[in-house]
Amino acid sequence: MSLFDFFSKKSDRYAASRPQYPDALYTYLVSQCTEREQVWDCGTGNGQAAISLSKHFKQVYATDLSEQQILNAFQGPNIHYSVQPAEETHFADAAFDAITVAQALHWFNHARFWTEVNRVLKPGGLFAAWGYDFSSITPQIDAMVKELILDVIAPYWSPRVQLLWNGYRDIEFPFKRIETPAFQITNKWNLYAYLEYIHTWSATRECIEQQGKTFFEQAARKLEDCWGYPNLPRPVIMPLTLLVGRK
Repeated sequence: MSLFDFFSKKSDRYAASRPQYPDALYTYLVSQCTEREQVWDCGTGNGQAAISLSKHFKQVYATDLSEQQILNAFQGPNIHYSVQPAEETHFADAAFDAITVAQALHWFNHARFWTEVNRVLKPGGLFAAWGYDFSSITPQIDAMVKELILDVIAPYWSPRVQLLWNGYRDIEFPFKRIETPAFQITNKWNLYAYLEYIHTWSATRECIEQQGKTFFEQAARKLEDCWGYPNLPRPVIMPLTLLVGRK
């Protein structure tokens, strides 16, 4: 595989390139639920959380604004996908034992979303949102990624992403926040997989759109020298931020 094969592709590799959330996270969340009949996975994207939730709940209802994401989502016999906004759905009142939002809460209109959450979540139901921070590999690689990629794309991040980076502390939350254990994602990625992941970032795509891809190609070449053998899998660690509460 050429190091730069993926530059000819659009972002349709989102599903393949995004990290999977740890099983321990779902085990914990399920332990906090009194019932496991129905869960709403809001902002499901390609269904990364939905497919895992389907192992624990009888029915999973997964929504996203993007029809393209839904068309490319992971499938399961008890997963029901639909294109709906987070802030206004056709679900019945008090329909869900739990509501989850993975890597998407910062994009919502929160005042309207919390109104919808209160409407469709059962009394005593669990709400859980989570997202991951920047990755860590080795000090040398991390420093190079910061200098050659993160600092370059910094102006292109939406201000909403800062809500995630601040641990969701600046989001007004209608429920009492539950303290949770610490979780992290650990991927075993080679350089190609890692670069494809970075390429899915909204800021990376916007920067390439505005500046061209030269900066990213140059960073990839330097990372190839630093990585060692590019096909060598390395642990890529991403800490998770959680916002969990009960209605």
